[in-house]
Amino acid sequence: MPGTVQSLERAAAILQVVAGSGGTLGVTDIAAAVGLPKTTAHSLLRTLLGVRFVEQDREGRYALGQGLLRLGSGHLDVNELRSRASNWADALASRSGHAVRLASLVDAQVVVVHHVFRPDDSAQVLDVGTLLPAGRTALGAVLAAFAPHRSVRGLPDTGRAEVTAVRARGWAADEGGHQPGSAAVAVPVRGSTGLVVAALGIAGPAETVLDGRHQPRPRLVAMVQESAQGIARELGWHG
Repeated sequence: MPGTVQSLERAAAILQVVAGSGGTLGVTDIAAAVGLPKTTAHSLLRTLLGVRFVEQDREGRYALGQGLLRLGSGHLDVNELRSRASNWADALASRSGHAVRLASLVDAQVVVVHHVFRPDDSAQVLDVGTLLPAGRTALGAVLAAFAPHRSVRGLPDTGRAEVTAVRARGWAADEGGHQPGSAAVAVPVRGSTGLVVAALGIAGPAETVLDGRHQPRPRLVAMVQESAQGIARELGWHG
């Protein structure tokens, strides 16, 4: 059945282009990127839309859809995610001296699924189950950047530029997102298929998380990235 195989190969190529674009390309650009006639690319995109493997915004740009994301991560429940991340999150809190949070998308909302207190004697409140504003927190920004733009509640329309920036650099930061005077940095965590299933971040006083230019300190970014990679390996990702 060569025709069927060819269609699958073309659809896979389109999905790769869409995934890499961060939701910035329309059908003409996608067709050019995969070397297909516009009519053929449009037909395949309509099929992918029908099964929710892609989504389209009002400007006609395409992003990965919830159907594809659930296919890649639907087997991973919150308890398994927490269990596999626990040791890495504990170690990150100890190394960084900051609180650690792991968040995931639950019904299109950013939810804290694991929280490790900062290693000191100060009073702290457990955040597990807390809903975070996607547009104002580093964890929310990461999940919004690596999920379809319209599939994350609470992301303002002006957030598209930030989504593109987060995808390009691989991390997000906020100042005051959790509480005044605090700052945070977060990175994506990939599941077994390579799709992002969670965001891992640290948070603490702004003067310790950020430098004089209000940018996250490189050593802290590196720590969070290393821990996220460790969690991804626990989840079966070896990319």
